[in-house]
Amino acid sequence: MTEQTDLRYPIGRFNPPAASLPGNRSEHIETLRQLPSRLREVTAGLSDAQLDTPYREGGWTVRQVVHHLADSHANAYIRYRLALTEDWPTIKPYDEAAWAELADSRKLPIDVSMAIITGMHARWVALLKSLSEEDFRKGYNHPELGKQVLSTVLAMYAWHARHHTAHISGLRARQGW
Repeated sequence: MTEQTDLRYPIGRFNPPAASLPGNRSEHIETLRQLPSRLREVTAGLSDAQLDTPYREGGWTVRQVVHHLADSHANAYIRYRLALTEDWPTIKPYDEAAWAELADSRKLPIDVSMAIITGMHARWVALLKSLSEEDFRKGYNHPELGKQVLSTVLAMYAWHARHHTAHISGLRARQGW
């Protein structure tokens, strides 16, 4: 199975940018700004049965993907704030697969996480637009991944937003929804 046909990576795996350029960062920030509306678009009109359909065999359901985006991006936003206010703090990782199996991720309406994503992304984008070149060189220590520079983290979360919306839009296309 090639990466292009691998349903786990519908847009390919994340490749960190070679350099952090202001134009690229603007594009990444715009992707994060658009995530709430894009997510509303790809989930519009889905029934509970459709929301509870995995995007691939053995994968998360659409509902779990939406709740995961709220969990993951909230963690990223907090990590940004820590990196901007502390000197290379060590952050706490979390088990995203275990979080996705908790009752709230499996059963709550997606509107709950959509509200979180909408409000938190408004704040995160405002913060990102205020950062200087120096700020984007700050970062945090991830116990499993090592030093994470904010400019690269931004690119990764823009990819992450596109990656998971592609899971949902791909499922819809394959199912004819």
